[in-house]
Amino acid sequence: MKHIFKYLIATCLLIFLFVPVHSQNKTKLNPVDSFPDIYLDTVQVKKQFMINDYSLVGVQYGVSFNQMSFNPSEKQSMLFNPEYFGVTYTKYGKLFGFMPNFGLQVGLFYGHEGYKFKKDRATGSTYTLDGATQAVMDVVEVPLLTQVHIDFWRMKLMVSAGIYGGYRLNIERSGDAVDAAIRNSFKDTDIKFDYGLKGGVGFAFVFDPIEIHFQGMVKYGWSSLYQPDYYSQYYYRFAYPFDIVFTAGIHYQLTRRTGKTNHQLRREAFDSVYKPQPEKKKEK
Repeated sequence: MKHIFKYLIATCLLIFLFVPVHSQNKTKLNPVDSFPDIYLDTVQVKKQFMINDYSLVGVQYGVSFNQMSFNPSEKQSMLFNPEYFGVTYTKYGKLFGFMPNFGLQVGLFYGHEGYKFKKDRATGSTYTLDGATQAVMDVVEVPLLTQVHIDFWRMKLMVSAGIYGGYRLNIERSGDAVDAAIRNSFKDTDIKFDYGLKGGVGFAFVFDPIEIHFQGMVKYGWSSLYQPDYYSQYYYRFAYPFDIVFTAGIHYQLTRRTGKTNHQLRREAFDSVYKPQPEKKKEK
């Protein structure tokens, strides 16, 4: 019995000595050495698609469909205007330092606002405002938008929202009952400054450094066309712009969208010259 007990103790000691040595040798083994060369030669490593903090400048051209949100409400048709164009500057960056899907865009645009009243089928008459059944205004606006973008290899999707400020340059009223004195000029009770909300969605085809953008935007004004009490000091009337805009644009990347930027390349070159890495000692 004593001999059996001795053999058990000796066996346990051999096991405890063998396991640490075996595990230590296993950790030193390079995982790559466990695969044959013919397999490693056929492995394809995919590059990770990363978006830089980059900026672009572009020009856009499109059309607009205009009407007004009246109080009291009036029947209207969408007024089509084929001139809407401008320039933009967009700066993309990382939110919280690691989410490269956000940007800011500022622009300068020339477009139109206006209204066109419908004929009432029941009465056969058409509502008029200062004798006009239709009016078109030339407007300049400066939008400031935040943009969320989702990028693919040669394409990206965009969602934009923000505010705008503008100025109504002139007005052209149409209708048989329009007074000639105000047909092509604002009244003292009209409001020329414009501001409100703007937002929409779009997509782009990317051929670095050129991007082709297609967007649909909605603009809702918070500045009435005229003073709310111009007609009566006891009854308030409003006319807020409501526009739908479709544009196509060509944008040029001022900095690299993907890959290493010039700043990164210069930094790497500087570090390689002035901050050389210590050479590793060769193992004997």
